[in-house]
Amino acid sequence: MSQPRHCPAVLIAAPASGQGKTTVTAALARLHRNLGRKVLVFKCGPDFLDPMILERASGAPVYQLDLWMIGAEESRRLLWDAAGEADLILIEGVMGLFDGTPSSADLARHFGVPVLAVIDGTAMAQTFGALALGLARYQPDLPFAGVLANRVGSLRHAQLLEGSLTEGLRWYGGLSRERGIELPSRHLGLVQASELNDLDARLDAAAEALGASCDAALPPPVAFAEPVPETCATPLAGVRIGVARDEAFAFIYGANLDLLRTLGAHLEFFSPLHDCALPAVDSLYLPGGYPELHHHALAANVPMNEAIRAHHAQGKPLLAECGGMLYLLDALTDVAGVRAELLGLLPGEATMQKRLAALALQAVELPEGTLRGHTYHHSLTTTALEPIARGLSPNGGRGNEAVYRLGRLTASYVHFYFPSNPDAVAALLRP
Repeated sequence: MSQPRHCPAVLIAAPASGQGKTTVTAALARLHRNLGRKVLVFKCGPDFLDPMILERASGAPVYQLDLWMIGAEESRRLLWDAAGEADLILIEGVMGLFDGTPSSADLARHFGVPVLAVIDGTAMAQTFGALALGLARYQPDLPFAGVLANRVGSLRHAQLLEGSLTEGLRWYGGLSRERGIELPSRHLGLVQASELNDLDARLDAAAEALGASCDAALPPPVAFAEPVPETCATPLAGVRIGVARDEAFAFIYGANLDLLRTLGAHLEFFSPLHDCALPAVDSLYLPGGYPELHHHALAANVPMNEAIRAHHAQGKPLLAECGGMLYLLDALTDVAGVRAELLGLLPGEATMQKRLAALALQAVELPEGTLRGHTYHHSLTTTALEPIARGLSPNGGRGNEAVYRLGRLTASYVHFYFPSNPDAVAALLRP
């Protein structure tokens, strides 16, 4: 039996969403990176925007970990690989520490990774200690590293928060609430890293501020067990897949692209916004993103629109997810009520709304096999098409998303995690 790999690691969690987990995780990553350490960061659960920030902070690709969507064994493989090359592993949790099934706490317990709790200290003093103690002791078998305060007002405020800790809870420092540190957001979450011209300055400022309040020592090492060896065929050998990637379509799991390459595919990236022609490809993958912020520019790119219509007319595979699906519709109306006509490959229209329309993990049983993923969107779609399948959420959350099919075109609001069923993905994209 092989020996485990050891690497310092913590899971950064919080009592709830909005406490600043991403800001703190990014600050920690940049702080240790600036000290010359190799930092690998993971994101717990489905997310596209936080990993963009964390990738810039750490200088390395960011992958998802999750006991349901990714699975325990695949998560183990990712951690094992990381432990072989990193000086520090950081895992950003999702929602509140104990929220959801499985939760961030479940992941931390499963792999023995201690939790670093981030608590928003705004307008709080000694109650900070009570909240920290509750997080640490709510589940007695949960490994717990300590507490870090976010949005601290002053040195005196930080001292009050630190002094409130009891039962030997470790203080990991405090991050101030300076405007130059906080990360801006919009309706689907944080603003994309590529849109923030001052992102590196913000990350360095956050790292410097955090470093001034803590000693930047590495946490204790965690033992990561070796996963079961993988075997993988190459059913997409020689298949050329065009992948949309630009400001409008950027919600792509790195693991999805890795899997397509492992299956033998050759990936060609293109921009529906800026390119006038498709690359020479056999199949198309249109991931999610922000088409609602660029719908007029997408509509105006007539040569690209005609090329994608021709691809579909030739009976070639096309997989579209969330924003990619909106691009296929007859029209899209943004939150201000401005409408633009789009590809018209799927009959129907979508309208953006200010409120969240769906947020849930999804398992979809397709003719090719069952795929897992998640849904998260603010638009409502109307269509006369009958779906070929609907998603089911393990938590009973809103969703039950429809999957539509016309010929070799498959479209849905669901963002699929391809490694959950490589054979199904190969069948969807193989000519």
